[in-house]
Amino acid sequence: GCPTIVLNSHSCPHKVRIMNRLHVYGRVLGYRRSHHNQQPQWSLLELDGVKSKEEARWYLGKRVAYIYRAAKAKKSVAKTDKVGAEKAKLKDHSRVRVMWGKICHTHGNSGVVRAQFKKNLPPKSFGGPCRVFLYPHRK
Repeated sequence: GCPTIVLNSHSCPHKVRIMNRLHVYGRVLGYRRSHHNQQPQWSLLELDGVKSKEEARWYLGKRVAYIYRAAKAKKSVAKTDKVGAEKAKLKDHSRVRVMWGKICHTHGNSGVVRAQFKKNLPPKSFGGPCRVFLYPHRK
């Protein structure tokens, strides 16, 4: 099922606080590959707390974000309305970029999943963190 993190509150030890985080952290392992060939359109991801194929099936269809910092800053995209345009003038340039993908298949028996991104992940992402968002929800 859906992972829920339960922690004791430091201010009130007798109360239990539930964290409402909408993502699970994962790690990019590399491309799907055979002995001689690799398939860069498929990225293998290892998700925190997922250790079996049955647990990994829950994440099929979920969105994945690989967040990284680029060398050069870029303007943030503003909305077309007046309020959005005014806010864009006030914002600084950002070096943060996101590559979006989707989990499509499980891979093996140990909870690894295969994901396809809009653009293939670069090899520099191998071993790096990614976020798997807990939506859209399949029934």
